[in-house]
Amino acid sequence: MALPGWKRLEQSRGVRRAKTRVRQLLGTELRVEPEVSLNTAIDADWAYDPALLDSNSIVYSLGVGDTIEFDLKLIERTAATIHAFDPTPDAEATLAASKPPANFHFHAAAAAGSDGELTLYPRVRSNGSLSETMFTVTAEARNAHLGRVVPALTIPSMASRLGHEHINLIKMDIEGAEYDVIDNLLASPLRPQQLLVEFHHRHKGVGPKRTQRALQQLRSAGYRIFFVSENVREFGFVLI
Repeated sequence: MALPGWKRLEQSRGVRRAKTRVRQLLGTELRVEPEVSLNTAIDADWAYDPALLDSNSIVYSLGVGDTIEFDLKLIERTAATIHAFDPTPDAEATLAASKPPANFHFHAAAAAGSDGELTLYPRVRSNGSLSETMFTVTAEARNAHLGRVVPALTIPSMASRLGHEHINLIKMDIEGAEYDVIDNLLASPLRPQQLLVEFHHRHKGVGPKRTQRALQQLRSAGYRIFFVSENVREFGFVLI
């Protein structure tokens, strides 16, 4: 079993950066740099420009999981209204423990590329074990028999049901569903000014080419990258 000191070293910033550089040299990780500069705040690893938000702003937070730290910080900074979407049991437990403010609204539905239902599977960790809190759209031999069907909505359908004609910021942490969600969003007239996405090209069966395609689509729609995390997972886009 790995020693605690070794585990801490593995998770250190220097080691994580070195691993990313090796993956980039091998061609299994993207090489992407910010294209524009914003005055960003970083809350719970998500970068955004709070000056572009105020008390009249609408934010969609897709994927809650076991923390709403980002959502609470954003509300504290901007007083925006947040609508969070997550169909997993852990999300409801997170909300019960957090006691969010009145301008945070929760909806027990998944974000998807089409309305109806979506099958989610417990995420398979790198050591082969199954996560109890993270669910993905990717079925593997280890988790295929544990799929659960959940209600699903596209972003345009969310906006229609809530009576929103615009969305100022969308955050996506939806474990592989982001590709279909982006396809559907860009086929609609909705254009959030800021779009924060965690891409999951490291998931089995996905690969960096799918993220490259999504980046090209977003650029064609007028978005430019203002933030890329050191591990090349979290991206921030602004509509130019």
